[in-house]
Amino acid sequence: MLSDRGKMTSGSITALAMLTMGDDLPPAEVVFGRSASMRAVREKLERVAKVNVPVLILGESGTGKEIIAKLIHRLSPWSLGPFVKVTCPAIPGTLMESELFGYEKGAFTGAYGLKRGRVEAAHQGTLFLDEIGELEFGLQAKLLQLLQDGTYSRIGGQTEKLVEMRVVSASNRHLGTEIENGRFRQDLLHRINGMSIHMPALRERLEDIPEIADYLLKVYNCKFKTSAARFSSSFLSCLQQRQWPGNIRELENVVRRYAILGWDNRDILRELAEDPAPPVYLNIPTGEKVQLKELTQQAIRQIEETVIRTVLARNNANRKITAAALGISYRMLLYKLRDMDVPSVRRSRLAMDNARAADAE
Repeated sequence: MLSDRGKMTSGSITALAMLTMGDDLPPAEVVFGRSASMRAVREKLERVAKVNVPVLILGESGTGKEIIAKLIHRLSPWSLGPFVKVTCPAIPGTLMESELFGYEKGAFTGAYGLKRGRVEAAHQGTLFLDEIGELEFGLQAKLLQLLQDGTYSRIGGQTEKLVEMRVVSASNRHLGTEIENGRFRQDLLHRINGMSIHMPALRERLEDIPEIADYLLKVYNCKFKTSAARFSSSFLSCLQQRQWPGNIRELENVVRRYAILGWDNRDILRELAEDPAPPVYLNIPTGEKVQLKELTQQAIRQIEETVIRTVLARNNANRKITAAALGISYRMLLYKLRDMDVPSVRRSRLAMDNARAADAE
């Protein structure tokens, strides 16, 4: 198996806040926010990063899996080495083997010189296999050998080479289902899943949206040399009422458009309200008895929540107008919003004021 350096290099066990300062990564308080689900991610990351075991990061697209992979690298024994990313869906299957393992001169037509692969480039660093569920089945066996004994051969090469590195993988697919459908090797899953970290969807951490949105606005104001005004607390409250099927990447697109076009909050809210309704997310168990009645009720609750959030956004978070538009009493709407854990405008403003006061200190 890939070797373990044991103790971490001097200075590599630092606070996550220090690791992200003045870097290409967001500040730790933005990455992890205030939600309980992300606190659990942070605690697990800090433990897992210190030992050289393969890590599998799971979660929907746009949840920040690559950022977590980079933080694992920077907290690991390999932090002084390179971080090499391989985006599995972006490289055609016919080219993936040479991209991963490289080739010798004359290995095939067009191989006019020696090429180092990504695996060789990641020596004494971290190899990040993004969306590994997209990797072709035939190539999975060669990757399995690399993970088993740390050896590989370039295409056309006659000798095996030894590599020392940390392997971190990510997937937005349910790999158990991929195994059942014959598209992913079970033995490979066991190899890459020494430890797993699940990234929650943005709709599962809505309380973190204000900090993320404010940070992104600062980034894009700086990048595009614009001076878009800070989001109002009522607007941030509206953002917290969406389902965000595209997760943080979708939120980032909204903030980017705001920074570039200088739209006021009403324009963006109108655009968001016109977006197609997000899909219904159901947790259907595999290998167990499916409770149809329970799943149907779950789907109805999600559809009702989507309707309420959409109408609320169209009415600029005005709850009395929203209740009238939905044909329900104001008290009933407040009850449903509490059940959906949608913060009031007053509560959102208080949270933002507290966060800004903490930043000022």
